[in-house]
Amino acid sequence: MRMIFLALSVACALTAGCVRGPTGPPPAKTPEVLVSLPISKEVTDYEDFTGRTEAVAAVEVRARATGYLEKVNFQDGATVTKGDVLFEIDRRPYEAEVNKAASSLVQAEEKAKRLDRDLRRATALLGQKALAQEEFDKITGDANEAKASIGVARANLDLAKLNLSFTKVTAPISGKVSYRYKDPGNLIKADDTLLTTIVTLDPMYAYFDMDERTVLRLRRLKSEGNLLSMQDIEVPFLLGLADEEGFSHQGKINFVDNKIDSGTGTLRVRGIFDNAKLTFTPGLFVRVRLLIGVPRQAVLVAERALGTDQGQKYLYVINDKDEVVYRPVKIGALDDGFRVIESGLAPGEKVLVNGLQRVRPGAKVQPKLVEMTASAVAAVNAALEGKKQ
Repeated sequence: MRMIFLALSVACALTAGCVRGPTGPPPAKTPEVLVSLPISKEVTDYEDFTGRTEAVAAVEVRARATGYLEKVNFQDGATVTKGDVLFEIDRRPYEAEVNKAASSLVQAEEKAKRLDRDLRRATALLGQKALAQEEFDKITGDANEAKASIGVARANLDLAKLNLSFTKVTAPISGKVSYRYKDPGNLIKADDTLLTTIVTLDPMYAYFDMDERTVLRLRRLKSEGNLLSMQDIEVPFLLGLADEEGFSHQGKINFVDNKIDSGTGTLRVRGIFDNAKLTFTPGLFVRVRLLIGVPRQAVLVAERALGTDQGQKYLYVINDKDEVVYRPVKIGALDDGFRVIESGLAPGEKVLVNGLQRVRPGAKVQPKLVEMTASAVAAVNAALEGKKQ
């Protein structure tokens, strides 16, 4: 039996079907990853807020004369100039008051002239001792009273003319007018009836609220000499609309409130900006970016290169041995798709920008160097995906 087993073993060894291949899985292929060198550029720190636009000047137009509305001299939503006549109220009652006051003035002047002549005659008679002192005092008093009545009559005439002028309601400022709130034929009550509103459009204000933590941070930076005071100088800020990418408009801070609202824990801040193209209207939602401090050199990496581990931001750095190194970092502001690295990364270190899920710290990789730009990373990613397919 032993001889038979040996013979079969030799025969099996000589045939191809009994040859055994190598045992165990094939060696793992070193993964290919994209790495980039961080970029170094001059950046300015900032804080982002949300706000609303408001007109620099806004006026509620009300009549100062009571009467029936006769004319409306503007188109709803039109642009008006200061002094333009917007509404006209029935003038006839006020014209009658002017005529009455003018007649009263003439009457007072004539009476004053007559009493003045009486006074001159009384003065001559008194010198001749032909007039009692009591009578002379009466004539003098009447003459002085008549002179004073001229002033009263003239003031009444001025007031009547002023009331007459109020029958034409003019634009107190230049700007864009709203629609007419009252149509001709309605009774208008002086200083009560709202007729329309006018707002200015250029320049324009942007109001936003700064949270308490940011206020404290800015004050700390100011005390360290790293921030200009918003109370002493017009600090620049950037502005963007809800449908815009980025911040394409610029303005300056011109007001900071004197206290923090205890109800909301925020500080009201206002900036002013040009609106020559009339892109903005009052009440729009805007995104505000407040520039903080002075420009400084910083190291930045693409946002996609960052990972998060229990709230801690980290990067994978490739060392000289092509090994993956876990690197906790402290991040700063976002700048056009790139994140400022405040600490944890040195210029010139190779940062993993693709394949974070396929590698682990200490693993060997095949780094492929690409430029630290979003377009370059996307192009190489597309090429790698094509190879896989």
